[in-house]
Amino acid sequence: MSSARFRKAALALPEAIEGAHQGHADFRVGKRIFATLGYPDDSWGMVKLTPEQQAVLLEAEPEIFRPVPGGWGKHGNTNVRLARADAKTLHSALTMAWKNVAPKSSASPRGKKKP
Repeated sequence: MSSARFRKAALALPEAIEGAHQGHADFRVGKRIFATLGYPDDSWGMVKLTPEQQAVLLEAEPEIFRPVPGGWGKHGNTNVRLARADAKTLHSALTMAWKNVAPKSSASPRGKKKP
């Protein structure tokens, strides 16, 4: 997985936009970040998961995912090793992260609003 494909996958989610945070590309829905690129270096991305979601991914794919070092990782922020990630696994992780921060009125990954 390249950073360009990570970017494309993140921006394919409804209402996702790209911004920047502390010198790194970030991806937001509304004003909330759900993913970033380039931290700690260009070979990594990050998805904002819950601690429970993080635990599942770490157990299932330890070669792809790791907690972000320090306190952020304890809250679910999870690094993605881009070179090891496949499109399906990345899409799943990005979708979970997107749902975690999306406004409830648009929290459908297909962009359909709930009735």
